[in-house]
This record gives sequence, structure tokens and C-alpha cells, in this order.
Amino acid sequence: MAPRNSKKPTWVVEKERQRSGDAPETLWLFGIHAVRDALMNPKRDKRRLVLTKNAADRLSEAVAIAGITPEIRESRNFNVPLDPQSVHQGAALEVAPLNWGSLSELCAPRGADPVVLLLDRVTDPHNVGAILRSAEVFGARAVIAPQRNSAPETGALAKTASGALERQPYLRIQNLATAMRTLREMGYFIIGLDGTGDYNIDEELAKSAHMPIALALGAEGPGLRKLTMDTCDIIAKIRFAGDFGSLNVSNAAAVALYAAAQTRG
Repeated sequence: MAPRNSKKPTWVVEKERQRSGDAPETLWLFGIHAVRDALMNPKRDKRRLVLTKNAADRLSEAVAIAGITPEIRESRNFNVPLDPQSVHQGAALEVAPLNWGSLSELCAPRGADPVVLLLDRVTDPHNVGAILRSAEVFGARAVIAPQRNSAPETGALAKTASGALERQPYLRIQNLATAMRTLREMGYFIIGLDGTGDYNIDEELAKSAHMPIALALGAEGPGLRKLTMDTCDIIAKIRFAGDFGSLNVSNAAAVALYAAAQTRG
């Protein structure tokens, strides 16, 4: 049996933080695309860069822009605290989490009709990464999730987001229902997405084309919590061609964002 004071690997600690929602002081981004976009993001606090020679050649322009000196390692001696299953492509960057500011600052309409996403218990970093990509493509103002029971900023999330994490605001707040009430006070109309909804999302988005919109999505399986549903203005569903349909939460977010963009184009 291991002694109680045995030190856990850093990647194990990161996974435990993911489950608890605690924000790490720093995190490791990995993969060519995620590292390149972080290097080129002036808002990102960069601490340590580890590259293989091949990755250094591919990232030379971004490294020069960031003004950071990389540590060059052999691929067989790439001793960076990552999950052993991480596909790092010879590139890893230690950074501080991004600070997107407050909800009121980030989501204030300011004369526009923005769209924001609200994620309720969406804990899979791959789903959140895909949602951030869609949010960036369709111009969402922010993706908002609670500190607890949501996917924190991690290397896996950043890799799935393929650079969107550096540009698309991902705001984690203390309480989702409180944030929803704050958005309503700002003039947002809040639509929850659920297969049991009495309304069709495309029709409701067309009706609210000239209003700030918040789209609330829940985790696959349990869906939106009752308090979240009760705090929405309406519950709508994505119309399916057959009698029954089901979408992955990241796909549902992409469909809803596309529908919203169509009404505001």
C-alpha cells in the first residue's frame, strides 16, 4: 500500500480538480493548434514551453511572437505532466487560466442583440470544447457554466476547442440560476432546450430575433435541472424529422446557434 503522503502525478490532480470544479493555478495546454493559438494570444499568461525539435520548427513564428524561450526535448523524453493518453504532438505550454471578466461586463447588450450559451452540468471537456468552437463560428457573446459540475479549462478542452478557447469567452460563475436572473435583468430572453419542450426552437428564435437571447443546455441524460428549467422563460425543443430524435449536447448547441444566427443575419 502506498504511503499517505505519496505525491500524486500532476495529471491525476488535474482530473480530480475537473471533477470538483476547482480552478488550477496553472494548466498545461498541448497539441500544435492549441499551443500555437495560446502563444499568439497576448492575453494569455505563458509560463513554460516544452517542444520537440519538429514542433519547434512548426511553431517558430508563434514562439517568436510570444517571446518565450522553449525547452527542447526528445520525443522519447517528453517529461511534461500530462495524462499519458494525451496526444501532445511534441508541444506543451504551461499557462495561467484566462480571465474573461464579470458576467455584467461581458454580456451587457450594449445596443446589440447578443446570444449566449448556458451550460448546466456539462462536464465532458470534449463536449465543451466542441461547443466553444461552434460558439465562435456563430458569434456567441459567451459560453457560461457554473464553477461546480462543469468542465474547467484544461488541456483536453483546449485541444478539442482547436484554438477557440483563446478567443471565445468561457465564463464560469458561482450559481447558474443567479446568472440567469442577472441576464434577464439585462433584457435577455432565456430559452431552455429540452426534448419535452412545448415550443420549437426555430420558431421561438424567429419571434425573439430582436432581443438578447440565452440558450440553456443540459448534460446528456439528466438534461436541465428543475431549477434551471424553472428559471427559463420557455422550454423549447429541436424539431426532428421522425417521431423520436436525440442529439449530443455539442451538436444541439451547434443547431441552436445556427438557428439563432439565421434569424439575426
